[in-house]
Amino acid sequence: MRHVIRFIVAAVVLMFVGFLVPGFSVNSFWTALLAAVVIAVIGWIVESLFGDRISPYNRGIVGFLVSAVVIYITQFFVAGFRVTILGALLASLVIGIIDLFIPIKNNLGEPRNRQET
Repeated sequence: MRHVIRFIVAAVVLMFVGFLVPGFSVNSFWTALLAAVVIAVIGWIVESLFGDRISPYNRGIVGFLVSAVVIYITQFFVAGFRVTILGALLASLVIGIIDLFIPIKNNLGEPRNRQET
């Protein structure tokens, strides 16, 4: 159930970003939900191939750029989801800012942006 809620929240964020960012459009909530799933799968593939250092979930310029590329590639798998290169960069920035205020928890139930002491 937790994963379903996470994907629904991600879909709402994608809808908001589609409203806010030029060059980024999502036709419907179901398109946004499918795009959220595809983004998660592509992100998982990138992370499993290249490791945590080049993860789209990393904070930093590499994670930002990988996130933009993942968003851009998603349009080729989801009908009704269109994004330009500039739109993907801006969307990655906006999603990163939103993620600062709505932290996503990892599998262990701890906030992802919490540092170990």
